[in-house]
Amino acid sequence: MARNRASRCLLAITLLGASLAAAQTPPAQPPTSGTMVESSNEARFQLDLRVPEAVLAAYLPPGWTPNVATQGAAKDCNLRAIFIDRVTINGPDGKPVGKGSNRLVYLAAPVKEPGGANVQLIIGGLTEDPADAPGPFGNYLLATTHLVQRTTSSPATGAGQIIDTQDWNFTAATGEHLELHLKYEKGVANRGTPNEVRFYSAKNPAFFQISKQEQVLDILRNTTTNPPDRVKEFTFKGSGGSYAKLFDGTEKVLSWDNILWINRSVWLP
Repeated sequence: MARNRASRCLLAITLLGASLAAAQTPPAQPPTSGTMVESSNEARFQLDLRVPEAVLAAYLPPGWTPNVATQGAAKDCNLRAIFIDRVTINGPDGKPVGKGSNRLVYLAAPVKEPGGANVQLIIGGLTEDPADAPGPFGNYLLATTHLVQRTTSSPATGAGQIIDTQDWNFTAATGEHLELHLKYEKGVANRGTPNEVRFYSAKNPAFFQISKQEQVLDILRNTTTNPPDRVKEFTFKGSGGSYAKLFDGTEKVLSWDNILWINRSVWLP
């Protein structure tokens, strides 16, 4: 009798352990669909902007509409200028792709595609690599002049502010020009959870890439959420060619977002 009670107790403990293990084991992730074309590690600076609605509308394919946030850090933003240092670019086999790195800036609009999904629409860009023009979205221009400088200054005593500076300058032969200068106090940044974002082409809206990415973001200044303002110097200039009407002097900067690093893989459906 005692042996039977001991056996039943052992069975109950075993079943309980199995149940706890099952509860603590994360569910299996669905298999990844599509084809990975490359992966990259990048440093970025993103400006959330408000540009003339009628001008931006001319870039949107039929049936596509702006997806402008009504609250939060992205409130009122209808266009982003994203300055990108692609520190490493690797293929699915791990080998460098092309030159293995690149510097560029592209313009991304938060929109809804005709099916109602929230996506990003790439309406243009400037790149320093001739092999990257017109690029995956068909609308990058070669920057015939370009400059990227990023520096960090730390006090010798180890106390006081750490100051970063960033200078980005891209100009195409046809006059399109995007330039950014920043000096700011470096802060403590948040690491976000991995997510997926779909980037579509304004030139060929049937084409899109899936970006599976994880990043560390430090918001230096924001007109809605009002974090401590750590921007010491700032200028932004957009002008020329097909960008002239977008940046006619009425554009407003809404958020200054320092993306210290972003790890991403790019997939095609």
